Amino acid sequence: MFATPSAALSRAQRRYAHRVFDLALSVAACLRAGTRVDVAWAVQTQGFSSRDPNEALAITPGGGRIGSVLSGAGNEQVAQLAAAGGDGRLVRLAVSEFEAQLAGLACGGDALCLLVPATAMPPALWDHLRDRDPVCLVTRLDDDKIRDISLYDKSTITDAGEHVAELFARGRSDTLVTPEAVVTVLWPVPKLVVVGAGTVADALSANAALLGWQAQVVTEAGPAVGLIAGLAVLDSVVVTSHDHETAGRALAAALDSPVGYIGALGSRRTQQARAEWLAYRGVTDLSRVHGPAGLDIGARTPAEIAVSILAEALAARAGATGAALRDRTGSVH
Repeated sequence: MFATPSAALSRAQRRYAHRVFDLALSVAACLRAGTRVDVAWAVQTQGFSSRDPNEALAITPGGGRIGSVLSGAGNEQVAQLAAAGGDGRLVRLAVSEFEAQLAGLACGGDALCLLVPATAMPPALWDHLRDRDPVCLVTRLDDDKIRDISLYDKSTITDAGEHVAELFARGRSDTLVTPEAVVTVLWPVPKLVVVGAGTVADALSANAALLGWQAQVVTEAGPAVGLIAGLAVLDSVVVTSHDHETAGRALAAALDSPVGYIGALGSRRTQQARAEWLAYRGVTDLSRVHGPAGLDIGARTPAEIAVSILAEALAARAGATGAALRDRTGSVH
């Protein structure tokens, strides 16, 4: 039904392809077409140095795959298990040192993985994932067989019980495995699209990684507009390009999206030139654009400039002022 990520996605999009939020459209398309699709994700690991809790793999009987399990080291095992058909179940994977090295992992290990036909999952899940809403799945087990799966979001999470609600309230993706159930909390990871090349763009990407964000640097208008179109309110766009058309098209796309932070690097003369380019094309409300981007912290180097911009993005997303914490009354965190 669908191709592998390398065939189905542009180079600019591949970095995002393995996360469960990015599988929603493809899985929903399979369901509409009546094509079987199984979804798998690791819920517990032993021996691995780390794993991405948002990682997931979707598989169709014809061999189509999108995403990965254990950075791809578990894909073949999961595909063979899915080919056998059957209902949803909790499966065990063993990854050798050689398989781990091929996948870029530091070492091998063992993992528990949920393998579930998409038809057995709550139908509303795919809309939530498409919109990149945080969700919680409670998968009840009968030994290693899945009995049922319940879906909770921000408005209903208290119905899942105090312990599950506390896990969800931490604001990060996580899993909890008990003999009776598996709790899977999925929080979307913020994305940063940097439009333009150079040392500041590189520094933005590096600093975003420290925050756990998914950063993508693009230099051409077409790919930039495509990436920006898929962003949500928790995401950010920073334009560093001095090419008026590239910068202008990226800013126009960002203003036409729900993205939470729009930053534009450059002097006031550059900002004015971009504004004129946009105005000529009917875009005049630039109130959402932070330009020149960044907080006034005396930044000079590319790394310092990146810190000032990302700090402003964090403040904008939280509705905070960016003022010194010592001047704040009450709790500081």
